[in-house]
Amino acid sequence: MTYDLAHEDTLASASSSADHLTHAANRVPDVTVDFWLIKLMAVTMGETAADFLAVNLGFGLTATSLLMAAVLAVALVFQFRQKRYVPAYYWLAVVLISVVGTLVTDNLVDNFGVSLVTTTIVFTVALAATLAIWYAVEGTLSIHEVTTTRRESFYWLAILFTFALGTAAGDLVAEHFALGYMASGILFGMIIASITFGYFGLKLDGILAFWLAYILTRPLGASFGDLLSQPVEYGGMGLGTTITSVLFLAVIVGIVLYMTAQNSRGDGITAA
Repeated sequence: MTYDLAHEDTLASASSSADHLTHAANRVPDVTVDFWLIKLMAVTMGETAADFLAVNLGFGLTATSLLMAAVLAVALVFQFRQKRYVPAYYWLAVVLISVVGTLVTDNLVDNFGVSLVTTTIVFTVALAATLAIWYAVEGTLSIHEVTTTRRESFYWLAILFTFALGTAAGDLVAEHFALGYMASGILFGMIIASITFGYFGLKLDGILAFWLAYILTRPLGASFGDLLSQPVEYGGMGLGTTITSVLFLAVIVGIVLYMTAQNSRGDGITAA
């Protein structure tokens, strides 16, 4: 009888732990139209903000990289402390990791002379390895189940590699292959549209579709960010990085305020 009671207590404890994991608050948002809109704004700003800090303010690539990496580290500390999805902290981390991901690729290419082909391959392998280890350890890659610190750590590492990869792939197509900013943006937009059709029309796996689209929104946003900010003689519209960054930051702040209001009413985009 003593063994039976102990065995039942063990089962009850395991069941309680599983229930706690199942019902723990998700730390990242659901995938909605708002999600993709602000993601696109964030990646576009990541491209222009990195250029603004390094070139316009004269910080240089190395100093800008160190500064933004430090700011990102602080932002992630606050993000991890929330234990749930809080729009302001989450999207601040996304914007900053977008900037840092851009700078990682720019440093490899500009400071260390690594080719865009090589960086694209390296970050593809790094992202694939991160997702493979995440799945091996956790048994899922679903962003609806980012309910523990370990899963969130895998999530942010994967996000960093998607931004670095997206930067490398976008520059590879627009600059190395000389397709130009507009044509590159249209190309990546068409690929994302085909993934969307595959998901809704052909029952493409949702997790695969999400990560493919997440990667490709980076070069899509960067292409249009460069199109708006770069000088006319380089194929852009000449708005400059300052105006472009401020415009997209204003849109991001507006959407985050809307998300925060929705989230506070309990009918927002937090998933359990």
